[in-house]
Amino acid sequence: MRQKPWQLQVFKKSIKKKEKLRLLQKNLNIDPSMVILDLGCAQGILSFFLRQKGGFWIHTDQDFENLKTSQSLLGENLLQLSEGSLPFKSESFDLVISLDYLEHLENDVQCLKEIHRILKKDGRLVLATPRTGKFLILHKLRPALGLSLEFYGHQREGYSLKELKKKLMKAHLQVQKHKTFSRFFSEFLELLLNFFYIKFLSRRVKTKGKLRDGHIRPSSSQEFTTQKKTFKLYSFFYPLVWFITRLDKVLFFQRGYGLIVWAQKIS
Repeated sequence: MRQKPWQLQVFKKSIKKKEKLRLLQKNLNIDPSMVILDLGCAQGILSFFLRQKGGFWIHTDQDFENLKTSQSLLGENLLQLSEGSLPFKSESFDLVISLDYLEHLENDVQCLKEIHRILKKDGRLVLATPRTGKFLILHKLRPALGLSLEFYGHQREGYSLKELKKKLMKAHLQVQKHKTFSRFFSEFLELLLNFFYIKFLSRRVKTKGKLRDGHIRPSSSQEFTTQKKTFKLYSFFYPLVWFITRLDKVLFFQRGYGLIVWAQKIS
C-alpha cells in the first residue's frame, strides 16, 4: 500500500489546518473556467485540497524550497516570486487565494495593490491571516515563551478585522464577509506544539537558508522522516489533543485567533 505524502500525514493531525480547510471549502465557490492564483502556497497542503474544486491554478511562493516540497502534491504550474510586484499581466485572474502569507511581507500594502491590479473586474480575494486584538492573551504568551516573530517568519503578529478592512479598502478591495477560527484551546495546543518543535526538534535538522514561513513544523520530506518517531508518539496522543480542542465549543461566544476575509475588487 502506497504511503500518503508526508504533508497529508501532518494535515491529518492538525486541528487548526482542518478547521481552516472546512471553512474555506464551505465558503468557496469555484467555476471550472476560473483562473486562480495561489499566492504563498507553502508546502502545498491546503492548495492540494482546494484546487480539487476545479479551475486553472498557478501556485506561487517566495521560497524555492517550499515549491520543491509542494511539487509532490501540486505537480505543475509552480512559480517562485520575489517580494514586490507580481509578474502577471493586469486583470489576469478571477480569484486570488492567499493563506497565511500577508503577515510575512514587509510591504503588505504593496502586495494588496498588486492583487487588485491582477484581478479581473469584480475579481475576488480570499485572505487568511492571524487575528490580533486586546484580549487575545496567547499573543502575549508567545514572546514570554521565547517565541519571537522570527520563528514564524512574521513581519507582524497579524491583523485586527478593522485594520485589515482599512488596508484592503486602500487597495480598492472591499470585504464581503469574514470568519474567524481556532479559538483558545485549539490555538493554545498549537502554541505548545510550536514551542516543543522550535525548542527541541528543529535543532536536529539543518535547513537551507531562512524560510519565508518560519520553521515551526517539518518543512520537507527529509525533515519529516527525521522526526517520524516523534510524530508517531504525537499521533498516539492525538485523540486527547482533539478532545481538549472540543472545549472550544463552550467558548461559542469567543472569536478565534485566525481570520479569513472574502473581498471583491471594486474599481
